[in-house]
Amino acid sequence: MHPFAYQSASSLPDAVDRLAQPGAAALGGGTDLLVLIKEGLAAPDTLVDLRRIPGWRDITTQENGGLRIGGAVRVADLAADVRIAERWPVLAQACESVGTPALRNMGTIAGNLCQRPRCWYFRRGVACLKNGGDDCPARNGENQYHAILGGGPCYVVHPSDPAVALAALGAQVEIHGTAGVRTVTVEDLYVLPRERLDRETTLEHGEVVSAVILPPDSAGGWQRYVKVMQRDAWDFALVSLAAVKRTDGDVRLVLGGVAPRPWRVYGSVEEDAAVGGLDESDVATLADRALYDAEPLAHNGYKVALAATLLRRAIRQIGVS
Repeated sequence: MHPFAYQSASSLPDAVDRLAQPGAAALGGGTDLLVLIKEGLAAPDTLVDLRRIPGWRDITTQENGGLRIGGAVRVADLAADVRIAERWPVLAQACESVGTPALRNMGTIAGNLCQRPRCWYFRRGVACLKNGGDDCPARNGENQYHAILGGGPCYVVHPSDPAVALAALGAQVEIHGTAGVRTVTVEDLYVLPRERLDRETTLEHGEVVSAVILPPDSAGGWQRYVKVMQRDAWDFALVSLAAVKRTDGDVRLVLGGVAPRPWRVYGSVEEDAAVGGLDESDVATLADRALYDAEPLAHNGYKVALAATLLRRAIRQIGVS
């Protein structure tokens, strides 16, 4: 394994200063980063442990009724938090579906959001667009787990379950770096391969996700997270869906496992789903419309059918909720 130095940040300014140094990388639970180092896909000179920064492992109710989740909060803690289970259950459900109990008890929410793709070509060192190659071998190769939406020239899918739920909740991400603090939506945290190939997020060197903010207006209502896996448990999503109908009637549908980032269904599909009273033909039409731009590869066309099935079920349930 590539050798590295270990440092523990004592405060946010300390963490920002340390991470700004060449060759520094942020360490949370390490469940993905240490694997990347072992696989030769990352070679940091220094790992900066963020878990001891005051407040970074706290879940705090805000004055406006929202919730602030520190970047070092463990995925298991989110799944078990009573406030989240009662007010933002789609996030609790998504966190409960992450990996194994051991991974949930080690992995942090910031690390989960920023993990690298699980594409087997990238992970096994096969020359590809993400590791110095000049082509995507998945385009014409073994692509049954790859993107059907938003792909090209690379066809990875983002593996995070919580990211899909957080996008449906309209959550925001707080990012700290040497230039200060900025806040973006979960959707805007991610970039498509056509925009950037070296990373999957808008984070630059030295920047770190310090917190996730759940807005109060997305609490309550009707919320569901559904995940279809090849195995019954402890696997990444073939296709997932986070569906939220807020108390004000607004509907948000976000697909996972189908694109390089959480893929939100926009426009008339959401609006019509909120109305209710739809017959089966209308429901099927809405689901098909949501996937109109899907471009499956040779071996992943089944994802279109799976996504359509999940959308149809959610639209029916939203209509009677």
